[in-house]
Amino acid sequence: MPHIDILCFWVSIIIFWVTFFWILSEKIHRSLIAFLWAIWMAVVWDFLEFYTYEQVLLSIDFNTLLLLGGMMILVSVMEKTGLFEYLAIKIAKKTHGSYWLLLVALGSLTTVLSMILDNVTTIILIAPVTLIITKILHFNPIPLLMSQAILSNIGGVGTLVGDPPNIVIGSAANFSFISFLTHSLPVVLVAWGMTMVYILHKCRTENKIKPKYIKKLMDLNAMESIKKPIILIKALGVLAMVTVWFFLHHLLHMPPSVVALLWAASVLLLVAPHDNPQKYLRRMHFSIFMFFTSLFILVGGLEAAWVLEYLAGLITSWVESNILLTALIVLWVTAIASAIIDNIPMTIAMVPIIGYFEAQWIPGTNLLWWALVFGVGFGGNISPIGSTANVVVMNQLELTKHKMSSRQWIKMWAPVSFLCLSVASAALMLFGRYFAM
Repeated sequence: MPHIDILCFWVSIIIFWVTFFWILSEKIHRSLIAFLWAIWMAVVWDFLEFYTYEQVLLSIDFNTLLLLGGMMILVSVMEKTGLFEYLAIKIAKKTHGSYWLLLVALGSLTTVLSMILDNVTTIILIAPVTLIITKILHFNPIPLLMSQAILSNIGGVGTLVGDPPNIVIGSAANFSFISFLTHSLPVVLVAWGMTMVYILHKCRTENKIKPKYIKKLMDLNAMESIKKPIILIKALGVLAMVTVWFFLHHLLHMPPSVVALLWAASVLLLVAPHDNPQKYLRRMHFSIFMFFTSLFILVGGLEAAWVLEYLAGLITSWVESNILLTALIVLWVTAIASAIIDNIPMTIAMVPIIGYFEAQWIPGTNLLWWALVFGVGFGGNISPIGSTANVVVMNQLELTKHKMSSRQWIKMWAPVSFLCLSVASAALMLFGRYFAM
């Protein structure tokens, strides 16, 4: 490897770790830090003719960004109808203001929706409802929102459309929707049950709701929250179409981002054909787009400097001699790496590596694909930047007076992430032949 390549190899690693360190320090907003270092990496590497601006653009996963944008538009339209207030009051009244029942009810709803929609879309839909409930009952929204992010990531692992990495892996490995239901979902159900027990235990002393707020809640009329019923009916119709098309997107040969954008444009045309759409677009969280674009650029720099290939090389030597051990290494390495660089770019980096093993006709490579599914899915819960859903939740919290640092997140949720990864490890070891089929 030429001297300049070795230099780029180490400088890319240093830039990435400096960025990650500053993000964890919480001294400057994570979007600004990631944006600054991503641009510097692009400028310096282009000057050295090592990582060109064309490569920078190719490193950005526009499918994820546009999917997020399309769903944000749909949610912003639904927000103005009062639907979220209606759902919040209905759910809260069913639980009679019980904090534990709210945790279970909202957590279960989040998990189920994450299996039908993707986990990012689910969080975008559920977070506003949660914030309204916590505002009515005057308690801290952090435990509810955090648990929803965790459970949405876990639930999303169970289906082909539940988690963006699953879509990428399913396409590369030729896994069907049924394959995920028969292989991934049973592991998810066990991990979900253990996670729910962990959440209830950790939150056992949280938020004693005062009786006066519960009385105030029970006196509310949910129907009075609906402000624009005609627009609501149109928006719900569009949401139903989005859900159906998400299921059929692979048959339509249409990426999820195009589905989301198509119906986002449709809902704007249906509800406000003559209005300036800016009143709906202003509710979009552009700092999220800046943060993820920056992460993709940084990871692209690591890939251009052969850092990710070097990591793959460390794994490769184990493949032929022991496929199960290799699968466990893939599971844990991708889990830890996903906590650092987000699970979507980590998946994109690993797919060609496992694809290379498959091309060599190494038997049992399906085991590696499932290890990747569990690794990036469960590992994304370790840190607040480990998955897109986590970043959305952190952004929602920034809009309130409640804050949670990256270190607090890791301290609280890393243990349950390792618990889920242990469940996946046990499944791969006990049913290795089944997963290798």
